[in-house]
Amino acid sequence: MSVRVCVLGSGSKGNCTLVATERTRLLIDAGLSCRETYARLAAISESPDGLNAVVISHEHTDHINGLRVLALNGNLPIYISRSTCEAVSWDGETRKKLTAFEYFAASQKFTIGDIEVMPFPVPHDAADPVAFTLEAQGIRVSVVTDLGYVPEIVKQRVKGSHVLIFESNHDLEMLKVGPYPWHVKQRVMSRQGHLSNNATADFLSEEFDGTAQVLVLAHLSETNNHPEIARLSAEQALAQRARLRFTKLHLASQTRPTEVFRF
Repeated sequence: MSVRVCVLGSGSKGNCTLVATERTRLLIDAGLSCRETYARLAAISESPDGLNAVVISHEHTDHINGLRVLALNGNLPIYISRSTCEAVSWDGETRKKLTAFEYFAASQKFTIGDIEVMPFPVPHDAADPVAFTLEAQGIRVSVVTDLGYVPEIVKQRVKGSHVLIFESNHDLEMLKVGPYPWHVKQRVMSRQGHLSNNATADFLSEEFDGTAQVLVLAHLSETNNHPEIARLSAEQALAQRARLRFTKLHLASQTRPTEVFRF
């Protein structure tokens, strides 16, 4: 028996994560094109055939861009909150074809195969945004991106995670002097926006319980961040606490999958 986790891609151009057991294979979000999703699955020796479901966190394009084709090609059920589904701009023909919706509510567990999924609310400028913890065979995986700050519910839900995929979106100084219009900068920095490297470092140094064997920094901005800045910020935070020395730090990429983490 085994549990496998891989971030196929993460960033403003598309987000998708594979969580799999020997019985069940789920995609968390479908922001990459169907073709690119299949290519990245093949790159980690995972067949696109036999996927069991797609689970959607919120309606922003970088999380659903490939959903229509992926769901239709694979005849996949879509697990989504009703408010998020209603917020998606489906064209009429697509909405007729996509009939296999499974609606969930934040903070109510559901099960797909042998994977238990707990969605929980996060502060982001979407209709009904959620993050997830997933459990199978005693392994807990948490996928937490697209949030403007770290509320208490996030701190509690991610405790005990073996794999923690956590946002480290932007460097504040790079964002402030960068090319984005001021209103977009304000949105990103707001409590309904995205976590900065500093905010993530604060969580790691003060609230992270240190149980995760694997910590993946995710949703890094290609414009307002740099992988080495994000890495250094997280490493410095982890170094402040001796008990976190067993946590291995990884960075998700927009252009390629992470390694496959196996338990």
